[in-house]
This record gives sequence, C-alpha cells and structure tokens, in this order.
Amino acid sequence: MPPKITNSVAWQQAEILMQPAFIRVIDNIRKLLDESSWTGTYHDVLIWPPSTTNEIKALVTELLQAMETATPEEADEIRESLARLPMPHPGYHLRLERQQQQASIDLWELCYRVCFIEYSPEREAADTDTSLIDELGEVDWLRLDAKTKELVELAFASLPES
Repeated sequence: MPPKITNSVAWQQAEILMQPAFIRVIDNIRKLLDESSWTGTYHDVLIWPPSTTNEIKALVTELLQAMETATPEEADEIRESLARLPMPHPGYHLRLERQQQQASIDLWELCYRVCFIEYSPEREAADTDTSLIDELGEVDWLRLDAKTKELVELAFASLPES
C-alpha cells in the first residue's frame, strides 16, 4: 500500500526522492539480473486493499468498464457506487523465473523502503528518510545509491535458493 504521508514537508521530501529512488532500484535490479540465473519481466498490476473479496473486485471492474460507455447520468450513478467500494491502486512488479521457480518483487514497495524510515505497509504513517536529503534540500546521491543497492541486494538474497 502507498505510504500515508502526514504533512506537506514530508510530502515534498518524498517527491524529491521517489523518482531518483525508482530509477536506482531499476538500475540495481538490472545489474543483479545480469549476474544472476534469474530472468525478470516487469508488469503493471492492480493492488487491492487486503480484505477485498473476489466478488467486490469483479463488481468494481465491471463498473469501471461500464463507465467507458455510460451516459453522463449513468456515469454519475456509477461514480456514486464506486465511491462506496474499495478501489485498487496501480502497482509495478518484477516477476522472476529460474527453472521451475518463480518469485515477485513489488517495485513500488521497494522504493518506499528506500525513501522512508522502516517502511511497512501495515504502519499508519510513513516518515521520510531525511538522511537521503542534504542540507540544501537536494538528494544526497551517495546515500541514496548506497541504501538502494543494499535493499535491492536484500530482496535478491531473499529469493528461493536453487
């Protein structure tokens, strides 16, 4: 789940960090895949709130599809229905394969772990890792690179053994 950011300063800090962190995550993954027996493909996915049933997912999907051809009046009714239902947020996963083994890494969650202190999807609020921002309010590239490399290596180290 995307982190809950509690104030505007933290929001600005997260905005400064997210794009560079994402680029470094992808670059570090590429480097590890080059040396690894795993092959990886990137996929857009929908992330649903944990308690969402398959029936609710199907209903939301059906309503979203109906919205595409709805009249303005029907669209208003559909929006009202959707407002009462859980909505997915977009995700981006790396699917890994090696022989008969498969694994997946949530790339946005990995970025959140880079940008926030002890990020966990279960936590109410996320605190920006201000050590990644220098005294001028800019990205501290060396620290960002080091933290990203460490977390990507940990993600790969947690993959199943062959």
